[in-house]
Amino acid sequence: MTDLADDHFRLEDTRVTRRYFGKFEKITGYLGRVAAVLDSEGRFSKPEIAAIARYLVGLNLTFRTLAHKYHFAGRFAHAGALTFDRVESGFPVFTELLEMANDALQAKKHLSEMPGEEALKDQMVRVITGEQAVPVKLQYALSQRLYYQELAKGGQFLARNDPDVVWLENLSEGRRRFLIHWAVYDATNNLPTLYLMEVEDTGRIGLPKDERRWPEAQAHLMAQSLTSLKLLTIARGFDEDFHDLHPKRLRRIHLGPMYSHAFTRQAGPIREVLEAARAPEGEDWALVWTEEDLLSQSVERVKDGWFSTSEREIFALDPFVGKGAETGATAMERALIMPQRPFQALAERNPPGFRDVRKFVVNPQGRVLSYR
Repeated sequence: MTDLADDHFRLEDTRVTRRYFGKFEKITGYLGRVAAVLDSEGRFSKPEIAAIARYLVGLNLTFRTLAHKYHFAGRFAHAGALTFDRVESGFPVFTELLEMANDALQAKKHLSEMPGEEALKDQMVRVITGEQAVPVKLQYALSQRLYYQELAKGGQFLARNDPDVVWLENLSEGRRRFLIHWAVYDATNNLPTLYLMEVEDTGRIGLPKDERRWPEAQAHLMAQSLTSLKLLTIARGFDEDFHDLHPKRLRRIHLGPMYSHAFTRQAGPIREVLEAARAPEGEDWALVWTEEDLLSQSVERVKDGWFSTSEREIFALDPFVGKGAETGATAMERALIMPQRPFQALAERNPPGFRDVRKFVVNPQGRVLSYR
């Protein structure tokens, strides 16, 4: 059994905490550029890229918000400390996002009870000039105000990001095509996970306007958003439970794990690569981007009553023997996003498990290069 006390680590040093958030500020910025490369290759449609970009922006806001909350971690007892998963993901643990969502519900109340930003800054100036002391507690109070201000603005990637639906086209009379997208922060692996599903709707009322089907579909999808479930299981369950919603394609994107020689406990070749890279601060990392894809290849009609039939999707699994049944997907592709120094170390060592993994190499100027 995994010892979570060993896997989960509290960052109780102010400088280390700020380095951690600084690292993720860069990483989340690069993710948008990687998505732009995938967009230019035609890997995703414009609505899909817009959905992905929305979640990536939200993830950036989540880290910015938590950085305010823990800006003075370790300076005094009640300042709090971030807990992150240093073995499985490198990301904050699931409970951090739950606490953030709860704080968001009370953000306006806290802001109404706190001095304003300018008032806090004026008090700090008076302490510095009058008492000739560092106004640590006032600085902490300002960091908490900035935390609640970010929460009040909203837009963060939350533990649950409920499904949204985008109309794509009308295929024929009474048949429409939609994109449903949603995201979760996986509680087991502590990783952000995105879902994209193309569906054809043959219902009498279009899905977004259907006051019965749309809430039911949202609840069903959120209940099935577990990384332990194969895409095939999720798609088949949806297909069977909604006779007039036909899933034609389902994709899942896992963001992470994040590996860092300074912060995480990785094993195997990636540990040796990051150790050999001796990268400067802020460039000592590698992030995994994994895409799973499930496609419907045909349709069959099955009886769903005495005198009626409905469509059922037949999904295409990976053509390689045994692999499709194991993954429950049509295809799966992993990529590594990393700065130049770790990539050079990886290229020099060329470990077997990474030869077929796509690499996105980023530099401080924001350029992204792709290698296979």
